[in-house]
Amino acid sequence: MRRVLAAVAAASLLAACSSGTDSHSGDNQTLTIASVDQGSIEKVVEAFKAANPGVTVNLTTSGADQYQQQIRTQLASGTAPDVMTVWPGNGNPGATYVLAEPGYLLDLSDQPWAAELPDAFQKVARYEGKTYNAVFGLNGIGAVYNDQAMTEAGLTAPGTWTDLLAFCKAAAGKGTPAFALGIQDNWVTQIALYALVATTVYSADRDFDTRMAAGQATFAGSRWTTAMAKYQEMDAAGCFQKDPLGTGYEASQTLAATGKTLGIIQGNWIIGLLKQKNPSGTFTMKALPATDDPASFLMPAAAGAGYGVNAKAENRELALRFITFVMSPAGMATFNEAQGSLPTLPGAGTTVDPGLAELTTYVEGDRTVPFMDQLWPNAKVQQTMLSGLQEVFSDQTGADRVLEDMDTDYQAGS
Repeated sequence: MRRVLAAVAAASLLAACSSGTDSHSGDNQTLTIASVDQGSIEKVVEAFKAANPGVTVNLTTSGADQYQQQIRTQLASGTAPDVMTVWPGNGNPGATYVLAEPGYLLDLSDQPWAAELPDAFQKVARYEGKTYNAVFGLNGIGAVYNDQAMTEAGLTAPGTWTDLLAFCKAAAGKGTPAFALGIQDNWVTQIALYALVATTVYSADRDFDTRMAAGQATFAGSRWTTAMAKYQEMDAAGCFQKDPLGTGYEASQTLAATGKTLGIIQGNWIIGLLKQKNPSGTFTMKALPATDDPASFLMPAAAGAGYGVNAKAENRELALRFITFVMSPAGMATFNEAQGSLPTLPGAGTTVDPGLAELTTYVEGDRTVPFMDQLWPNAKVQQTMLSGLQEVFSDQTGADRVLEDMDTDYQAGS
């Protein structure tokens, strides 16, 4: 883990800009927070309250789909909370660029931690040179296996694409599908696809994003078509439980946690949620095979969702105090350990879950690529992909048409 932190810290840091944020303190000791970090934000809030006696926190949590639909409306109408989940980059309606551009977020550039963020995180936490997002965790995507269920099934994690298809068929034959898939929540549709895209697209072309931005590549004319085909091949091979479209994110967690499936393809944050449902369980994340050459495997890994402050927060002083706590060693370690993420700043003292050993190795070995949507030019591309994937799984459209529609939205720019 020290090598991870050293590598991260070694990245060039950009100088912080002064934001001139005056506190609106008064006697108000109530803070409002809206979050999608169900299962981890609660522990951070309790730790914050313990460190700030007399403070009341009104916390609301919701799924990503619901949250993204609501937050822009709340910000526009002046009913948004003081502190809110904000995703890095530009990939969805709740992302940094999308919320900072109309002035909804408070500039956090003068906060001490802002200058310490490594360059890779600065790029997606900033908009036009100013920092708006307190990014506390590094997340990855892979196949997360229920160790006990795997032992009982007499199976081991597949090491190649051919092995993966055989693993899925063997698991289905034992009456325990390989992976839980809860795509009733449409944001979940992207996760397995991203795990496949990391290897199929980027192992042969690390500059794919740059070429896309320059108009030299497209989704429909690239190995994204291969990744889409593999996603559908996994479904045909019985890799997922029956009726993924009728299964929500919460239900998919229960399937994987209780051994009704052998695992789940998700972000590392899922481990903490699985342990809540099965405290005695152990879970291990592995790269999802996408070829028969393990040396080509890459894993998606990037800054996870962080927190921003409402530019019109009713309690700005307390909101900034909470952000400072989240980015402190104690707050970051609390969040990382509850969520199962890696810290973005050195010295956090985070105890990394042993199930994330392979993710840590991939990060240290520079075998990761960013989450695909974070630097797309607008949030529409992702929304088209998510709804399109649901239609692919319900046989309403073809994968090629989804990629063509994504190209149309991408080429429309910001």
